[in-house]
Amino acid sequence: MKRLENKVALITGGGSGIGEATALKFAAEGAKVVIGNRNEEAGNSVVEKIIGAGGEAVFKRTDVLQLDQIKNLVNHTVSTYGKIDIAFNNAGVEGITGPLTSSNEEDFDKVFGVNVKGLWYSMQLEIEQMLKQGSGSIINTSSVAGLIGFPGQAIYTASKHAVVGFTKTAAIEFGTAGIRVNAVAPAAIETEMLRRITDDENGPAMDQLKAYHPIGRIGQPEEVANLVSWLASDEASFVTGQTYAVDGAYTSA
Repeated sequence: MKRLENKVALITGGGSGIGEATALKFAAEGAKVVIGNRNEEAGNSVVEKIIGAGGEAVFKRTDVLQLDQIKNLVNHTVSTYGKIDIAFNNAGVEGITGPLTSSNEEDFDKVFGVNVKGLWYSMQLEIEQMLKQGSGSIINTSSVAGLIGFPGQAIYTASKHAVVGFTKTAAIEFGTAGIRVNAVAPAAIETEMLRRITDDENGPAMDQLKAYHPIGRIGQPEEVANLVSWLASDEASFVTGQTYAVDGAYTSA
């Protein structure tokens, strides 16, 4: 029997990068997957990959800044598959790079809107459904920037620290209700977001970024997805309230 057989998994930000890799991993492990994503083409592409590999998945366009769209995503998941066993809250954006004194209200609202408010909306609705069921596993995407400080990324760093706070608090509040809540904290992972930040896929900036990781390279989305899949599974039944670095020893250096 596959690890996630008969499970239903909801993913926000499931159209690319870590979200896409996790959607494919969940499906390979036997889960029925519901993908929420702003980009319809990307989200539907992931669904097609899953179905093409013999899995089951559906897509629902979702902007986590819009409470009604998150409600629609949750309701669509339940109406389609009857429950939500797993929620992977992965939708996120990066901020403008620069010192704290140069940051502005527009950037703050954008980053905190998606990374914090969107997560808050999502967790509220997911937990409401899981309370009805009496069980569930939630995994949130933080960052190594949620564990340590990052010069030049004050707003993003603060937002990812907030993800850790939500994770710990929800785990305490709902543990006796059968709901586990954990987070993953990736370092540099080969994604579109990383390419936007570095604007330099194979040049000196990327070489410098690799050097920050004692393992000698940046990570792959599948390496995060492997951990998320385990945290989602019953094998992690006594694991809750934790944030796991997936960072090639970045935070150990």
